[in-house]
Amino acid sequence: MFGYVIVNKAEMKYKEFDVYHSYYCGLCHALKKYYGRTGQISLSYDMTFVLMLLTSLYEPEETTEYRRCLPHPVGKHAAVTSEVTEYVADMNILLTYLKAQDDWKDEKKVTALTLEKFLGRGERRINDKYRKKVDTIFKLMRQIAAEEKNGQTDIDTMAGLFGSVMAEIVAMKDDEWEEILRRLGYYLGKFIYLMDAYEDIEEDIKKNNYNPLKDRYQNPEFEDDMHTILTMMIAECCKAFEQLPIIEHVDILRNILYSGVWCRYQIVREKREKEKEHE
Repeated sequence: MFGYVIVNKAEMKYKEFDVYHSYYCGLCHALKKYYGRTGQISLSYDMTFVLMLLTSLYEPEETTEYRRCLPHPVGKHAAVTSEVTEYVADMNILLTYLKAQDDWKDEKKVTALTLEKFLGRGERRINDKYRKKVDTIFKLMRQIAAEEKNGQTDIDTMAGLFGSVMAEIVAMKDDEWEEILRRLGYYLGKFIYLMDAYEDIEEDIKKNNYNPLKDRYQNPEFEDDMHTILTMMIAECCKAFEQLPIIEHVDILRNILYSGVWCRYQIVREKREKEKEHE
C-alpha cells in the first residue's frame, strides 16, 4: 500500500531473501484465496513486515507449499502461511479498502471506486471477525479525513492518528505483548505517514492536494528537519522491537527496521537534491 517498510536486499544473504520472499508469496496466496485476484492487488511490503514480525513472535504452526504464479511462472517457489497470514491478509484488505474510499472521495479516481466496490465484500467479512478492531480503525480514519478537510498542519496530530491505526493492526492479540506491539506499530505508522507526505510534497503542492508538510517545505532546513523527525520515529519503533523476545528471522526484521525503511527515503532525497542543482 505504501511500500516504505521494505528489505535492503543489498545487505541480505540470498537465503534470507528467499525466506522473506516465502512470506511475501504466502501473503499473496492468502489474499487470492480469501479475496480473489482483486485482493492480490493490495499486496504490500509493509504488511509483509507485519506478517513476519507477528509470525516470529508467536511462532504459529506453518504450512509451506511450492507454487507457480503469474509473476514467477518459470519455477515453483515457497509460500509460507499460517493463522497469522490470514489475519494480516484481512488487515491488508481493510487498509486498502479504506484507502480506496479516501482516494475516491478526494480525487474521484474511477479505479479507486472500482477497487472499493470489489473489496467492500471483503470488508463485510472482516467486520464479522474483528468488529471492535474495525470500529476503532474506521473511527481513526474518519478523524484523519476530517482533519485533512480542515487543513490540519500539526504533523504530530496527523501522523499520530495513522500511528494509532497501525498500532491497532500490529496488536494482533490481547496478551502480554500487546503494549509493546502497539508502541511499535504506533511509531511505525507515524514514520509511514510522514514518509508518504515527504515523498508526495511537491506533487501535492502542484495539484493543491492536502499535505501537512506544505508550510514547512519552503523552510531552508526542511530536508534536515524531516530526516531528524523520521529518525526519531523509527528509533522509537526499533526500541520497542528490541523488547520483544524474537529469535527467528530477527536478522531479516532488523534489516528492514534499521536499513530497509531508508531505501525509498534516500532515493527521494537524492532525486530532489539533483533537481534543485539543475534549477
